[in-house]
Amino acid sequence: MTRIALDVMGGDFAPAATVAGAVEAMRAHDLRPVLVGDKQRIAEELAKLHVGTEEFEIVAAPSVVEMNEQPASALRQKRDSSIIVAAELLKEGRADALISVGNTGATMAAGVLVIGRSEGVIRPAMAGLLPSNTGRVLLLDIGANADCTPAELVQFAIMGSIYARRIVGVDDPRVGLLNVGEEPVKGSRLYRDAHELLDGSPVNFVGNLEGVDLFSGEFDVVVCDGFTGNVAIKLMEGVGDFALGRIRQDVRSSPLAILGAFLMRPTLRSLKRTFDYAEWGGAPLLGVNGLVLIGHGRSDARAVANGVRAAQAALDVGLVEEMAAGLKAAAETA
Repeated sequence: MTRIALDVMGGDFAPAATVAGAVEAMRAHDLRPVLVGDKQRIAEELAKLHVGTEEFEIVAAPSVVEMNEQPASALRQKRDSSIIVAAELLKEGRADALISVGNTGATMAAGVLVIGRSEGVIRPAMAGLLPSNTGRVLLLDIGANADCTPAELVQFAIMGSIYARRIVGVDDPRVGLLNVGEEPVKGSRLYRDAHELLDGSPVNFVGNLEGVDLFSGEFDVVVCDGFTGNVAIKLMEGVGDFALGRIRQDVRSSPLAILGAFLMRPTLRSLKRTFDYAEWGGAPLLGVNGLVLIGHGRSDARAVANGVRAAQAALDVGLVEEMAAGLKAAAETA
């Protein structure tokens, strides 16, 4: 059985939501993550769910990196924090994967400083799997690197293509560069230079795309710097919440609208799931020497359970090994 280390103390609603997510993963998916955190608080949350501590392996980590702490200094000062202890389990081979919905910067720093980068990787990248008209599109980076070089964007494209093949099942992923226009000469110097490098790279680069084309289904992998990517996914979340909120508000305007909403309920529920971060559980940090998933700070039990399931799916296909092999092959052909 694989061992997936769960940072129980991370997240806005920890440890209640993370422990409940671990229990849901056990009941729904027959997966039992290793619970890393305050043993007493974990036992208390398990008792509320009528689950004994013997159902899970629990690893003690007395301190927590809070959501508002500066990552680098917090990691230096809190070597016994749940995220550091979980990362060390993965580095030492005592865990096969790591999931945290806590401080994103701290999780990324633990991935780089404790677990380490894969050979040849300049910078790891966070990848978000988003909806599109034909299935899914992988966007990276979505927050790990605010400033990037053209070479890093090319490496993101290589890692994203490997992920799309192994996890999404796309044989020859079409790669696009998120930009302000479709023409190669558009955008900043970074994006013009990245376009030129991507043209000669081993990925299936099909050109620039604008934000309006992100969900068109014409691209399987889209690369950008982490600042742009993070703004893009936060905007998507905001638009989704706004649209559904307006629908709820307008539905109350008349009995006919209420009837229409009732008939549309299955469609509206499907639309909500499409834009719900809880459905995919977490964003993989690609380019580190182990499987690391970073979830939304507001993750509830369902999101945590889906993160555990996503980690198991990535382990099943040997994502980390495939990533290392793909990066090596790309370096040899460069």
